[in-house]
Amino acid sequence: MRRTRLRIRLLISILLWVIFVSARAEAHPSATEATCANCHKSKAMEQRETPMARALALPGSNFILKSHPRLTVRKGSYTYVVETHGDQTTYSVTDGSRTITVPVRWGFGAGAQTWVLEHGGMFYESLVSFYPAIDGLDTTTGDEKLSPHNVEEAFGRELSDDDKKTCFGCHATGTQINGKLHLESLKPGLTCERCHADASAHMAAISLKKLTPMPRDLGALSSEGISNYCGQCHRPWDMVVRSHWRGEMNVRFQPYRLANSRCFNGTDPRISCVACHDPHQNLVHNTSSYDAKCLACHASGSPLAPVPTSEVPKICPVAKGNCTSCHMPKVTLPGGSSHLTFTDHQIRIVKPGGPYPN
Repeated sequence: MRRTRLRIRLLISILLWVIFVSARAEAHPSATEATCANCHKSKAMEQRETPMARALALPGSNFILKSHPRLTVRKGSYTYVVETHGDQTTYSVTDGSRTITVPVRWGFGAGAQTWVLEHGGMFYESLVSFYPAIDGLDTTTGDEKLSPHNVEEAFGRELSDDDKKTCFGCHATGTQINGKLHLESLKPGLTCERCHADASAHMAAISLKKLTPMPRDLGALSSEGISNYCGQCHRPWDMVVRSHWRGEMNVRFQPYRLANSRCFNGTDPRISCVACHDPHQNLVHNTSSYDAKCLACHASGSPLAPVPTSEVPKICPVAKGNCTSCHMPKVTLPGGSSHLTFTDHQIRIVKPGGPYPN
């Protein structure tokens, strides 16, 4: 009986010790346990539901493929099949006599989705992608002019080292170490650390009851600085110009299009990426919700810009609402990419039948 009581007391003591240690750990999380949500809960929780946070999907968490267990399309002489069983997906292309089949490890995109594949020690962009507009497969945007001559060429477009760093760097977090691609540390999607580069060091400091170092204050950037920062993935003005990306295809590059707007001067905070879009929240599709942003400049009595401007913004004589529906038209990509439509960020007076302005 005495031994039984001692054992019970010992078990109770161990249980209390475990509870005590756990409580201390919870009250003082280590650097690896600390997260941005500890202090910025609402922003962190909202950001997790954005397309940016879901920009890359790994096997087992790819909801597009799970909801479409078999996708197939024939393009010319080649048939493509993307097939999912449980948490595993394969991508296949065949000409009827030869077939290449590989597992899908990375799905790029929360809406339309393209796959980066490994084959023969090389990385490839899948030559077909999933498009919600047709609920199926078609040629990957940008690859419409490719004319494969064999199964190897039909499999996908080979990615250079720079292509790989760009693809993974814009769709995931922690993909580079010392400037080199390091997929072992990859976190799917854009987490807080992807934009707030010093967040990890800041969280480590917080766990030690320190505030510094602080993450870079991106809100202090000028409008041009914000465009260049967002342009790391959405493409800045100078990159589009140097690359000679002309025509409707460049509507995808919002910082470039915005910089071409007559009212953009690079310093007025009323016209910048974050003036209209909160990167921590889902994109707002209701056009009237942007009216207040437009009328911050184009309304009688609007405050002057904090920096000198070359001209006073004009007042629209046609309407006072749904401004973007007229001045930021929807543009559908041409040719084989016609399954995608973008809002043109080159703010202007649009004339019916007028050419697309580069």
